[in-house]
Amino acid sequence: MKNWQDYNGRETGANHTVVGTVKVRERVWSPQLKNRRDILVYLPPSYDDGKRRYPVLYMHDGQNLFDETSSYAGEWRVDETMQQLSHSGIEAIIVGVPNMERERLSEYSPFGDARHGPGNGDKYLSFLVDTLKPLIDRDFPTHTDRSHTGLLGSSMGGLISLYGFFRCRDVFGFAGAMSPSLWYANRAIYAYVQEAPYTPGKIYLDVGTREYGGSSITEKAARRQSRRHYAGVRHMKRLLVKKGYRPRRDLFVIEERDAGHNEPAWARRLPLALQFLLASPGTNGPVPESAAGESGS
Repeated sequence: MKNWQDYNGRETGANHTVVGTVKVRERVWSPQLKNRRDILVYLPPSYDDGKRRYPVLYMHDGQNLFDETSSYAGEWRVDETMQQLSHSGIEAIIVGVPNMERERLSEYSPFGDARHGPGNGDKYLSFLVDTLKPLIDRDFPTHTDRSHTGLLGSSMGGLISLYGFFRCRDVFGFAGAMSPSLWYANRAIYAYVQEAPYTPGKIYLDVGTREYGGSSITEKAARRQSRRHYAGVRHMKRLLVKKGYRPRRDLFVIEERDAGHNEPAWARRLPLALQFLLASPGTNGPVPESAAGESGS
């Protein structure tokens, strides 16, 4: 681990909001995408005892996950949430993969789009699978099998997570898609999922009922767009159920009333997502009733 630094020690005097242990490796090269980015790794509280291996969750938009000072739209509070979940025995290594700003849309695009051009989603997934995962599995005590390896993201990050679950089905055994951009590329994800082979594992989906605003009675256009967004998530849920995913067992769907398309909403729903996705792979048990108050399932 000689190339991994303590995150809090990188910038003297910076007002970081990180809790627990987060490591960073700077300028990791992607031969698939021809770029470099820092990689962040959250380590669970029991890590130092050296007796355990952990599931691994790869999360997109890594600069927004742990630290308010590095975020561009607010912090997900992943570290605080994982510290709290550790008290109930849920622990995992979280790999934060920062986006490349101007290349974000391209990297999270699994399909070509008439307006936005060709996507590099497959190359981005190849970076995760062929470059980053071997690095993480070498340097940290991970469970390397698919049942302990997952993806999670929001918006376009949610789209590439859902796509990656089916595209890289030998690698990822669970995926979380928060407010996913299912509309992208003329809704191509629906046909892709419908035609993909059934893949055992767990899928978490969520959406707010005011993704595009529309809380005011005068915002009719925003309300219509919001309705289309959560209707799209409902349609994906029906498609997944038809494929064989069982609600509250393999598939968990949340609709949060009046929630928007933003980091505070995703941070608020994150504990539910992590409880479901990181439950023991051998049990595939339902989310505890105390945590399932706003389920659309």
